[in-house]
Formats: sequence, structure tokens, C-alpha cells
Amino acid sequence: MPLYEYHCEACDANVEVLVRNSSEKPECPECQSSKLTKLLSVAAGHVAGSSGSALPMMPPGGCGKPQCGMGGCGMG
Repeated sequence: MPLYEYHCEACDANVEVLVRNSSEKPECPECQSSKLTKLLSVAAGHVAGSSGSALPMMPPGGCGKPQCGMGGCGMG
């Protein structure tokens, strides 16, 4: 059962919703509206040979490269 990220047009919240099947119409857990727009998100998955963590540990606000610091990426 996939977990999707949505933006609710009614209450302006960004929410995660568990969708049990493709025919199910998801509702906002904040206001119960069905006016949701699916957001694009990064998929997580198991990396072969890892110690169980799907993604490497990175400092907050950076991509892990030396030129990146707290609060933003130096790439660009």
C-alpha cells in the first residue's frame, strides 16, 4: 500500500495519505476534503549492501557535498 504526498486545495495543507487501491478517492486527514493534488516526491528504497538505511545520512539543509552548508546547497 503506497503512501503518497498531496496538497489539499481546501485547507492548503501538505499531507501524506495511505492509498489502499487505485480506485480509492483519498481525503485530506486535516479537513476530510477530496480536493487533493498529488505532489511529486522522492522515492525511497533499499540499497543493496546497506545497513538497513535507505538513504545515506546527510547534514540538514545540504546535499552532502563539501560546498554545501546549513540552509542550502552550493550547487547551481
